[in-house]
Formats: sequence, C-alpha cells, structure tokens
Amino acid sequence: MDNINIIIRPLVTEKSTRQQETRNAYSFQVHQHANKQQIRDAVEKLYSVKVKDVRTMNRRGKPRRAKYKMTTTSAWKRAVVVLDENSRIDLF
Repeated sequence: MDNINIIIRPLVTEKSTRQQETRNAYSFQVHQHANKQQIRDAVEKLYSVKVKDVRTMNRRGKPRRAKYKMTTTSAWKRAVVVLDENSRIDLF
C-alpha cells in the first residue's frame, strides 16, 4: 500500500475542528488494513509534518432501511493524528 491509498480523506466535523485548535490533532478516514506506523509515515510524507501520536478506531456500519429490507452502511477506520506543536496542516 502506498501513502496515497492509506489516507482516504480528512474528516472535517465540529469535533475535529475543535481538536485542531486545542490539541493540534487531525482526523482522517484511512484504509481498513492500515496500521499506526503506516498512517504515521503517510501523514508525514503527504503533509510534510512531524507526527507525535496516532490513535485509530474501527467504526461499524449503521443499520439503514433500503426499500423493503434492512442493510448496513459500510464499516470504516478513523485515525486521529496528533502533530508536534510546531507543525500544522492547512486543510482548507
């Protein structure tokens, strides 16, 4: 897996925006099979920053109704990356 396929997209929500301002932490949707070291390397290379810590969580799909039956949305993996105090990512 290369760095472009590991990071799928940055997550821009109210909670992630607050974490960017207070803790210098950024949230990303990442590949299901990526581990913390691969995520760290991908963020450092793509954004040219110094990563301090990586936390990951697997998000299960939610049940949804589709016409006459119940289905689930797809499961995905979220990574919260804490950067060094001198590093910033400009997402906008």
